[in-house]
Amino acid sequence: MDTTKLLEWYRQNKRDLPWRDIKDPYKIWLSEIILQQTQVAQGLPYYLKFIDSYPSIYQLAAATEQEVLNLWQGLGYYTRARNLHHTAKDIVANYNGVFPETYKELLKLKGIGEYTAAAIASFCYDEPVAVLDGNVYRVLARFFGIDTPTNTTAGKKLFKKTARQNLDIKNPGLYNQAVMEFGALHCTPAKPRCDTCPFVKECVAFQTGQTANLPVKLPKIKIKKRYLHYFFVEWQDQIVLEKRKGKGIWQNLYQLPMIEKTDNKSFSSENLSAFFKKYSVETDNSPVFVEKTVHKLTHQHLHITFWKVQSQQKPLNTVLKSALKDYPLPVVIANFLNRHYNIKTR
Repeated sequence: MDTTKLLEWYRQNKRDLPWRDIKDPYKIWLSEIILQQTQVAQGLPYYLKFIDSYPSIYQLAAATEQEVLNLWQGLGYYTRARNLHHTAKDIVANYNGVFPETYKELLKLKGIGEYTAAAIASFCYDEPVAVLDGNVYRVLARFFGIDTPTNTTAGKKLFKKTARQNLDIKNPGLYNQAVMEFGALHCTPAKPRCDTCPFVKECVAFQTGQTANLPVKLPKIKIKKRYLHYFFVEWQDQIVLEKRKGKGIWQNLYQLPMIEKTDNKSFSSENLSAFFKKYSVETDNSPVFVEKTVHKLTHQHLHITFWKVQSQQKPLNTVLKSALKDYPLPVVIANFLNRHYNIKTR
């Protein structure tokens, strides 16, 4: 791939983004963590909120996990936020607030994988290490006509080698940003702009009519279905709220009390009796159905039913409705509270 043509395309077409043309590893790291599994349009407001709330890694490290999760609310993949907070504290405590300057050292930090380490090392320190994200996989697969699946051991090895061979050693950071941007804006998954592509004559996929078939990726794992019943338990101006424990989705976020079932059948009277006892709920009425929804995550589809319960005495674990904005909630619960009860949580 002609580096000169790629960099010229980049200079003329790159987006004006706040983490561009800077060498601040804190801001680069923050942007890359936010943009994992997130489109730029969605991630940009979060990046700006984090920079405004935590201008440096010291402020981020000093924050509580709950504050970080609350600011992250709505982005999903909350492990990223927990790792972000953990690594900020690690860098302040063990690296005097200064990011490591090499790819290998960056990999030792929690939540920083090969792609993010390569991005920080090349963008900030001009280390000649190639980045590989979905955009780069797509550009390389099409340009060189590589049909080895990207999510196999052989594919990852081949694409790493190809990326290294094409890296501009003199301008690694600029080159990496250019090839990523080219994939994001020009060599897109659907309807790539082949008619104005500067590489159309050399592109194997275009010349062989394989553009729509590349890159190749093996099917994802089977989607798991889960059936969750959430209860809006109300007492005066308070509701019951609990913190999720253990591993799994939404770790350390807050949620309404919940009963999980193994199938799509509703809960039994025994389930409900135990539930009321656990939270010291007293009511003369059965739970009132509010709505059903399906919340789709990467590997799970959550079939959620919301119920309302009016308690006659103060249950356990209640919080004021007006204070819910201080608690990080899964977006599906935050939206439910706002939609049905006009409770603002952000």
